[in-house]
Amino acid sequence: MNLNHFGMDTITLAGTLEAKLAAVKKAGFTEIMLSARDIAGHPDGYDVAVKAVKDSGLDVTGFQVLRDFEGLSGDLKGYKLEIAKHMLQMCHDVGSQLLLVCSSTSKHADGDIELIAEDLKRLAMLAVPLNIRVAYEALSWGRYVNQYPQSWDVVALADAPNLGVGLDSFHIFAHSSDLSDLDYIDPEKIFFVQLSDFMWRETRTPEERIETARHMRVFPGEGAHSEDLLALVRKLDNLGYDGKYSFEVFNDDYQQLPPGVVTKRAMDSAKWVMEKALRRYLPLPKA
Repeated sequence: MNLNHFGMDTITLAGTLEAKLAAVKKAGFTEIMLSARDIAGHPDGYDVAVKAVKDSGLDVTGFQVLRDFEGLSGDLKGYKLEIAKHMLQMCHDVGSQLLLVCSSTSKHADGDIELIAEDLKRLAMLAVPLNIRVAYEALSWGRYVNQYPQSWDVVALADAPNLGVGLDSFHIFAHSSDLSDLDYIDPEKIFFVQLSDFMWRETRTPEERIETARHMRVFPGEGAHSEDLLALVRKLDNLGYDGKYSFEVFNDDYQQLPPGVVTKRAMDSAKWVMEKALRRYLPLPKA
């Protein structure tokens, strides 16, 4: 692993798509995780947004996020299936080979694990012609799937080659999930890892988890779970995970700062993870 394994989410940054891309690249990152809103909401239109991404020279780690997809029925199921097809096409258009799907929070969803697995397998099959993999992530306030071992149970049951799990350190720590459960996951089925921390040790209710997740995450090395986060990265490294890490840091304060200020904090965080978790020291600058 090296710094090229780390990237940023556009969600973390304020400003235009072009400003976000430029700041991420200037900070030294080679990877960007895109939000669909950055593309669909571009003031000059969809094609201009896609071109901006491709012209940036950044590799697109993934595309997010498809929500409340699985466990539905009737007209709502058909509606979400059409939305998923559009998201897959957008993912393909920006050059991404990974679509992130979050576990459902919908009160209209069924919690039957076989139905959930069946829906995700269907989504994965739709993604095959576009050469896209699907990463299923357990939201810590998900209605039925809210811890990462549950997301792995679904992925294993679905048994689709291009369907895997997405791990988010926030959701793991918010639920105080046991890292030992990672031993039961095939490392080749861990498709993506998002890193962030937060400032307090516990989030006791779904409402508190939602509020913290959407407004007060911080970068690794800045929060209350530094040792836990380092243990997570070490664990994944020891298991053989060699995929990408992205900083998904929803933070209202960062949204009021210039993108360059925030991307520098992110790069400092990436170096902190490399040195503290993996003992891979970066060369000192030349005198």
